[in-house]
Amino acid sequence: MRPTSAPPAPQPWWKYGHMWLVVGGPLIVVVASFVTLYLAIRTPDPVYADAARARPAGEADLTPAMQARNHAATGGVAPKAAASGAAAALP
Repeated sequence: MRPTSAPPAPQPWWKYGHMWLVVGGPLIVVVASFVTLYLAIRTPDPVYADAARARPAGEADLTPAMQARNHAATGGVAPKAAASGAAAALP
């Protein structure tokens, strides 16, 4: 019988490829989250000033709501003239 050779010396943990497959995915996600956080802090969203929202509340703001209400009650959309008159009649 031949003498068996000694088992190879254990390698450090970073030399095993399957370890990097297990740790690499979550590590990439953590690094990407910090990059995203940096970008979010460095470049905040601009404030959008819409001219249509700056007008005072009135009949024009209620037009889509009135059309939806009339459609639900009658099954159809009221004509433009009738819709504006109905909005003025509401308290």
